[in-house]
Amino acid sequence: MSTMARTRETESKWVVVGIDGSEAAISAARWAVDEAASRRVPLRLVYVIPPNRSAQPPAGETVELALRCARAAVESLGKPVDVESAVLHGPPGQVLIDESGDAAMICVGFVGRGRVVSVPLGSTASALSRHSHCPVAIVAAGDAAHSYGSWIAAALDDEPDNDAVVQRAMVEARLRKASVLLIDRRVDSWIRRYPDIHVHTVAEARSATRCIENDDQSIQLVIVGSADAENVAGLVDLNCHPVLRYTNSTVLLVRQ
Repeated sequence: MSTMARTRETESKWVVVGIDGSEAAISAARWAVDEAASRRVPLRLVYVIPPNRSAQPPAGETVELALRCARAAVESLGKPVDVESAVLHGPPGQVLIDESGDAAMICVGFVGRGRVVSVPLGSTASALSRHSHCPVAIVAAGDAAHSYGSWIAAALDDEPDNDAVVQRAMVEARLRKASVLLIDRRVDSWIRRYPDIHVHTVAEARSATRCIENDDQSIQLVIVGSADAENVAGLVDLNCHPVLRYTNSTVLLVRQ
């Protein structure tokens, strides 16, 4: 992680979660709790009312119910984190992009995908993956979104933000009590820096997918660099990151 990235994360006000009343948003809120607690910043639950929607009842009641349910889900985990909420107005994608300027991370829910990756993200998550000012977590709905003990996969390439991707994978593995799967050969120095983390290395994509298919644990989180923002936005079948074909995992897009 670069000095600029560390400074920015230290100065960030909160971890933001987009709330819209869906189960996917609840999963995102639950997943984000550890992110906020580890940074000792509040968890900010944000409901955005689009310009063409009235904030008066029954819409206002729906907003309040969505935020109340998300807060209850977070508080049920019993983690040491303060929870804030906000109701904002405007195009959801742009409002959350603006929110990302003060955030350590921004999280949105996604209903998930099957083994054939051809389903595009919603417009809000797509806009965030392209234009956010901080890391973006696109959290898969369901229990897998906040599971522990499985794999954290980091798909690496020749881009300059590889170190930031590996750093985030190591931090997330420690936070979520998981092992790390790195699809790369340039990892020796990272393994020495984190001797307490079990790291499985593979030499090529084919070996990575074979490892995943034969293991009895699932991949809970896939971490990619900013060069893949366009690919993440469409959730396409990534030739350079084949691990995404085999999972219904949360995707964390790292920003330098």
